[in-house]
Amino acid sequence: MSFDLVLFGGTGDLAWRKLMPALFQAFRHGSLPEDGRIIGVARDDLSDDGYRELIQSRFEAVEGAKRPTPEEFKKFASMLYFLRMDLSKAEDYAKLADLLKTRDATTVVMYLATAPALFTQVVEQIAAAGLNGPQTRVVLEKPLGHDLASNRAINKAVCKVLDEHQVFRIDHYLGKPSVQNLFAMRFGNALFEPIWRREHIANIQITIAEDLGVEKRGAFYDQTGALRDMVQNHALQLVCAIGMEPPINAHADAIRDEKLKVLRALKPWTAESIGLHAIRGQYTSGTAYGERVPGYRDEPGVDPESRTETFVALRTEIANWRWAGVPLYIRTGKRLASRDARIEVNFRPTPHAIFRAPPSAVNKLVINLQPKDGLELHMLAQAQDNRQRNGNRRAGPQLAPVQLDLDFDKRFGAERVGAYERLLLDVIDGRLNLFVRSDEQEEAWRWVEPLIDSWASDGVPRPYAAGTWGPSASSAMIARDGFAWSEEQ
Repeated sequence: MSFDLVLFGGTGDLAWRKLMPALFQAFRHGSLPEDGRIIGVARDDLSDDGYRELIQSRFEAVEGAKRPTPEEFKKFASMLYFLRMDLSKAEDYAKLADLLKTRDATTVVMYLATAPALFTQVVEQIAAAGLNGPQTRVVLEKPLGHDLASNRAINKAVCKVLDEHQVFRIDHYLGKPSVQNLFAMRFGNALFEPIWRREHIANIQITIAEDLGVEKRGAFYDQTGALRDMVQNHALQLVCAIGMEPPINAHADAIRDEKLKVLRALKPWTAESIGLHAIRGQYTSGTAYGERVPGYRDEPGVDPESRTETFVALRTEIANWRWAGVPLYIRTGKRLASRDARIEVNFRPTPHAIFRAPPSAVNKLVINLQPKDGLELHMLAQAQDNRQRNGNRRAGPQLAPVQLDLDFDKRFGAERVGAYERLLLDVIDGRLNLFVRSDEQEEAWRWVEPLIDSWASDGVPRPYAAGTWGPSASSAMIARDGFAWSEEQ
């Protein structure tokens, strides 16, 4: 199969940090079709060789095991080309059309790694140049808009010139091996599904914690915030994976139909629930890696009076027969105590205790997303029986916490495929299973929009010191239900 991958924003941060390394890994693994071209598009004045040299220099920042040898890069570089374009000029799209016609590839992928404000313009120009034929697939990076209205406007413009099956709205969390294994765990095994419901589960916690600050993205992040950057997309996609009903098959629309039902079942926000169950924070100066780090308002590119949230904690429920009454907690933030992304499914205690156990001991399933990748099943097992020695024959055996730990990296090793590598290959092959449909995306925006509106006029976020787990109000919120975050248990 022949393909052309046109990378709009081909010299940008996303292109060299994520996309080029992912494409190279696919090339190294032999899974990238050999008859392909990768065409970087940007305003830079570069030749094909100049672009190859630029990408090669950027690979020096890639972690060692994923860095190509000179021989490997020479082979990979033969696929790289560059076209100087001003995305506002129709004549430059005509040049792109002429370049693509020189091969007439089976598949043409247009990857928009640009500012979201350019999405509508680029897609309209692609169509005007006659590049929206049936062989074309367009990849849209997040965030798609900044609210429901802007998201709808982008989707409307895109759907005027492309069919839905040609549009790949990417959320790289769906490409993570651990998230794919969440689907496999639920729908490929008979072990958990019978107890995956309100009768057996006490609460579910989703944590996406970052120990870094905004780094060089201060200006972008200050216009976005944690709610738009992480909750509206990544966190809600995890909620869907946890809460959805089994699809009728593994086809893309069957999966996305069930995810949409979950989003529609999330309890809508009211003024009262926002006050009780929605916490936002902003980091102040503190300590990270043993060093003092600045507060958010002191970061480059950030407004010194900024009210943008860098932390969000939410309590919600999926209001349907399977999940009614089960609290679902979501938290995400920057400059937290550690880098840790996980889902914790906490099971209800036994209905009648006949053993002694530590008060804090629980049965729970932990799905580790990053930096560790795997599953942990926390259980109780009988410890040494001391009844004879202490004379207490009626107390019953003592139980102690134990866990079963499955580390996917150790189990599968070199077979692991990174998120962007998996998603890019799926686009080239036309597989939509791990991409977001327009109605899913709009429903997610609809759910978070009351929070956006409320916080726009609701003073400043709660401060928390860098290197901690966020505002104390987050712990108080979950404690009202009689539960605690994992590090507090």
